[in-house]
Amino acid sequence: MNRLVCLLRPLAALLVRMLFRVRVVGLEHAHAAGDNVLVVANHVSWLDGLFLYLFLPVVPAFAVNGDTARRRWLRPFLGLVEWYELDLLNPVSIKALVRPLREGRPLVMFPEGRPSTTGIMMKVYDGPGLVVDKAGARVLPVGIEGLQYSRAGLLGHRLRLRWLPQVTLTVLPARTLDVAAGLRGAARRAAATAWFAALMRDVAYANSFHDETLFEAVVRAARRHGRGHVVLEDAGGARLGFGQLLTRCFVLGSVIARLTARDERVGIMLPSTAAAVVTLFACQARGRQAAMLNFTAGARGLVTAVETANIKAVFTARAFVETAGLEEEIAALAGHVEVIYLEDLRERIGIVTKLVALVASHAPLLAHRLLAVPRQPRDPAVVLFTSGSEGIPKGVVLSHANLLANFAQVSMLIDLTHEDRVLNVLPVFHAFGLLGGVLLPMLKGTPTYQYPNPLHYRLVPELCYQLGVSCLFGTTTFLRGYARNAHCYDFHRLRYVIAGAEKLTDDVRQAWAERFGIRIFEGYGATEASPVLAVNYPLAHRAGTVGQLVAGMEHYLAPVAGIRNGGELVVRGPNVMLGYLFHGSDGTIIQPWTEARGAGWYATGDIVDVDGDGFVSIRGRARRFAKIGGEMVSLASVEELAQRVWPDGRHAALAMADSRKGEQILLVTDVDDAERSALVDAARAASISEITIPRRVLVMANLPLLGSGKVDYANLRDLVG
Repeated sequence: MNRLVCLLRPLAALLVRMLFRVRVVGLEHAHAAGDNVLVVANHVSWLDGLFLYLFLPVVPAFAVNGDTARRRWLRPFLGLVEWYELDLLNPVSIKALVRPLREGRPLVMFPEGRPSTTGIMMKVYDGPGLVVDKAGARVLPVGIEGLQYSRAGLLGHRLRLRWLPQVTLTVLPARTLDVAAGLRGAARRAAATAWFAALMRDVAYANSFHDETLFEAVVRAARRHGRGHVVLEDAGGARLGFGQLLTRCFVLGSVIARLTARDERVGIMLPSTAAAVVTLFACQARGRQAAMLNFTAGARGLVTAVETANIKAVFTARAFVETAGLEEEIAALAGHVEVIYLEDLRERIGIVTKLVALVASHAPLLAHRLLAVPRQPRDPAVVLFTSGSEGIPKGVVLSHANLLANFAQVSMLIDLTHEDRVLNVLPVFHAFGLLGGVLLPMLKGTPTYQYPNPLHYRLVPELCYQLGVSCLFGTTTFLRGYARNAHCYDFHRLRYVIAGAEKLTDDVRQAWAERFGIRIFEGYGATEASPVLAVNYPLAHRAGTVGQLVAGMEHYLAPVAGIRNGGELVVRGPNVMLGYLFHGSDGTIIQPWTEARGAGWYATGDIVDVDGDGFVSIRGRARRFAKIGGEMVSLASVEELAQRVWPDGRHAALAMADSRKGEQILLVTDVDDAERSALVDAARAASISEITIPRRVLVMANLPLLGSGKVDYANLRDLVG
C-alpha cells in the first residue's frame, strides 16, 4: 500500500496542480526545516490536508480532529496516510502527538481545529503549543489561500464559490517556540498559545498580501467576486458592479490621460461618492498618482497642498462646489492649477471612447499595460495630506505596496463578505476613510455605500437602518452624534463599529454598549502608516487600549524626558510611507523619513505604553504635553477629565507659556456654564493629581474642527492668542 501511495502521489500532485493552478511560494523553507518539525497551517476547507500532503517535500503524519476523522467520506483518504486522532480539549490526546515528532517524523496540525466559517483566522487552541514545547520541535508555518472559495469550504453564500479556484501555498521560514524559560504550568501554556496566535496572524498576512498595484488588486477582486457583483453605491443613486466600475475607470481614464502627463500627480477634490472612487481608480488605470485634497482645509491650505505636490490639474464637481459653498476655495485654486469639473467632461466622451472602455473592461490587465506606464508595487500611488491639527499639513506619499500591505494587515482581522454592507461617511481624502471606506470593502467584495457628510447625525443612523449596514467606521465625535440621535433599532445589523482618528472616550463606548448592545473596536494609526498601526478586533480586544500592532510591524519606544512609563512609538513595516513631499529648488521630491536606527523607521510623535500582551495604550502626542514645575502632564488626560465632567461637550486643552511654572494648561470648551471648580471636584473624587487640573477655563461656542471631526489645535491656538 505504501509503495502504491508513493507512486500515485506525484501523479495526483500533477493533476491537482493543473486543475487548481497551484502555486507554491517559499518551498525552500520546507527543505531547510528538517524532519523534526510541526507543520501548522490556516484551515480554510476540507481539502487543506490533501494539498499539504501533495505539495510539501516531506510525507507528514496528520493530527485529525475526532469529529473530522469520523466523517465517512474522509475515511478512504485517511487510510492512505499516517494519522493520529486529536481531541483538542483532552491533554492526554495532545501529548500522544509528541512521540512522532521526537522520532523525527513531520506532523501536520491545524491550530484553529476546524475549517474557518468566517474567511479569516479563528481562535487558536493550546494543543500545538503544548506539543511543540514537549517535543522540542521546530514550527513550519504554511499559508493556504484560495481554497476558502472552493465548494469544500464552509462559507456557503458569504462568498462567490467555484469548483476550481486558484490556490497558493506560502511556506514561511521555520521558527522555534519562543517562551520565557521560567514559565511553568498554565502560564507557560498561555504564553505558547499566544505565540501561536501571533504566528497565525503572520500566516494570515502572508496569505492576504499580494505584491501588485492598486489597479491590479481591483482587477483581481473583480475576477474573484464576479463582474456583476455590486460593490459600490452612493447617495446620488449610483449602483456599480465590478464590470461597470472598470468600464467607468477606463472612460474617465481616457480623458485624464489627455489632460495630464504620465506619472503626474492629479488632484481630486470630491466628497465620499462613487465619482470620487471612480476618479481615484481612473488615475491608477492610466498611471497617474492620485492626490486627495482636503476640501475642509480652506483656500490657504488647498493652495499650499497643490504647490507642495506640484499639482497642475484638480478634478472636482460643480454640484459639489455649489452645495458645499467652496467657491472661494475654487477661486484661490484657479490661480495655481487648472480646475476641471466632471460634469464638463461628458462632452469629451464619445461613443468610440465608451466602446473602447467596455472592451478594455473585459481584458483590464492587458488594457492597463498597453495604456499606462508600467507601474511597480513600490511606486508612488496616492498622495494624502496630514490633518494639520498641530501645524501645516504634510504631503504623504504612499506606494501601492504600502496601501495593499495595510489592507492585508486589517482584512485578516475583519471578516467582511458579500453578506455585509459598509457605510462610509468618512472623507476619502482622509487615510482612515480611504482604507476603511474604499479599499478594504472593495477588495473583499463587500458592497459599500458612500455618503458625503458625516455630520448628518440624524440621517446616518437612519441610513444604517434602511440599508442594513453591518460595518461602520467613524471617529469619536461622529459616533457620539449618531448615538444621541439614533433609534435603539437603527443599528440592529451592525457587527463592526471601528473608531479611529481620535481617542475613544468612555461616554461614547458606554452609550453604544448600553443603548445598542454594540462593542466599539478602537484602533490607532497615522497617515504615514497607510494608516492603521494597531486595532482591537474580536479575537484580541482590551478596552481602553487601541489594540495590538498589526502583523508585519516592528516597533520600539524612544525615551522621552519626563515620561516614566512608555515612550515615543517608532515603527517600521511594509505599510510605512515612502516619505514626505518636499518642494525645493530642484522641484518636488520625496523625502524619506530617517531615524537613528536607519531608513524605514518612522517616529509617530505619539507617547504610548505597551503591556505584556502587546496592547498599546496612547498617552498623548509628544507635542501635546505641558511641562509644569518639571512634571510632564498629558493634555489628552486633561481633556478626558473634562469629558468626564461634561460628557456632552467638546473640549480642547492647550499648553500656554507661564512665567512662574514654565507652562500652564488652558481648557477651551463649548459648555456654557463650565467652571474650573467642577474639574477640581471631579479630580479629587477620582484621585487624579491636582497638576492635571487646567489653570484656566475658556468657553467658546464653536471650536474649530478638521474634516475628520478632530479639533484644529493650530487654528484654536491662533484664536485664543
